[in-house]
Amino acid sequence: MRILIVGAGTLGTQAAAALTEAGNDVTLVDADDRRLARVAPRLPGVELVHGDACDVGVLESAGALRADVMAALTGRDEDNLVISLLARRRCHVPQVVARVNDPGNRWLFGEAWGVDAAVSASAALVSLIEEATRSAATVDLLRLRQAGLELLETTLASGSPAAGRTVDELALPAGLVVTTVIRAGEPLAAAAAGPLRGGDQLLLLSRSTGQADVEALFEGGGRPRAAGPFGPGADRRGGSS
Repeated sequence: MRILIVGAGTLGTQAAAALTEAGNDVTLVDADDRRLARVAPRLPGVELVHGDACDVGVLESAGALRADVMAALTGRDEDNLVISLLARRRCHVPQVVARVNDPGNRWLFGEAWGVDAAVSASAALVSLIEEATRSAATVDLLRLRQAGLELLETTLASGSPAAGRTVDELALPAGLVVTTVIRAGEPLAAAAAGPLRGGDQLLLLSRSTGQADVEALFEGGGRPRAAGPFGPGADRRGGSS
């Protein structure tokens, strides 16, 4: 499959590496030529294109007219929306995935802007695209959404009540599962991550818990939480995958 990724940050680089290793034809676009030079040694086989993908000419020269999937993974929501709209309306890319950086902007990432799947969890995004590439006939990036599931993420503050506990020790609401812990840029299986630390990024699969509720569950600041979800004697439901 031909996959076009915009944004050579950590997320875009990880996605490009994983999808190339899976046998896909991957092109990575970024407006910063120095960033492309830094990631080039880690991405053998990935075509690197320097340019601003908010310009439809750059998208076309990078192969958007032939792409099966386009993923807008920059750190700016406004750029990801513009890139998604151009990819869908001008380049007619069949499937468009976009990263949401600010949860408050999530409502924008939909059909009106050409987005098929809007996600914020990096490892989950790679998994979605990888699953899409397993089918030679169709690209289904919406399976989780159609199943009523949502991918969420949160980052632990140093004072979070979850810090120092393993994922198995967290008493999470039913229907909320920690799938991955990203520590210092490395994804770890939830069950193998050991005690959680401040700065850990948690990727969660949820059926009913929203982003704001997840952030509240893991909030820091050292405030008393006698009845909180991680307190002694809490009913343990959910946990690791």
